[in-house]
Amino acid sequence: MTRKVMIVEDESLIAIDLKFMLEDNGYEVVAQANNGESAIELAFTYKPHLILMDIKMPKLDGLKASKIIEQQLGIPVLFISAYSEKELLLYMKQDNILGYVMKPFSEKNVLPALEVAFHQIEKFNRLNGELLHIQTEIEKRKIIERAKGLLMEAENLSEDEAYKKIRNESMQTQQEMVRIAERYINTLQVNS
Repeated sequence: MTRKVMIVEDESLIAIDLKFMLEDNGYEVVAQANNGESAIELAFTYKPHLILMDIKMPKLDGLKASKIIEQQLGIPVLFISAYSEKELLLYMKQDNILGYVMKPFSEKNVLPALEVAFHQIEKFNRLNGELLHIQTEIEKRKIIERAKGLLMEAENLSEDEAYKKIRNESMQTQQEMVRIAERYINTLQVNS
């Protein structure tokens, strides 16, 4: 997976250093912004996997920009900050904030923070995919259960007989059980 990062830093020398550091280590820097407003616009345009964002910036600070980006796009943020730990911890309760790197920084603290952040992103994406799969399976199960109920009522079948009827037709036609169930629901609801 190409790891796409956007840098949001108002100090141009720091932004350039970060860009070279990331690119030298295999990250793709898709955009750079020097204030929160630009960060929001570029996030919509480039949809990076992660945003490295300074907190103190002109026009719109990193905290406000990250809240908007979270609400609109759900893109995670790793803050770059000169704030003390106590001050930063107050802001770390947003869901999309994966941590922070203190200024002045070096490869020794930026790269491990990025690796941890990307591990968390990949873990979240995997869990989200599993959740979507489970939700889809539950919806299919509901449709099959509804069809079973209608078949039981319409043809005076037991639950087991109704299930077997759907399953057998699924095997004979080589269609998913949920497709057979949907057809029964449509047919039996029209006829009732």
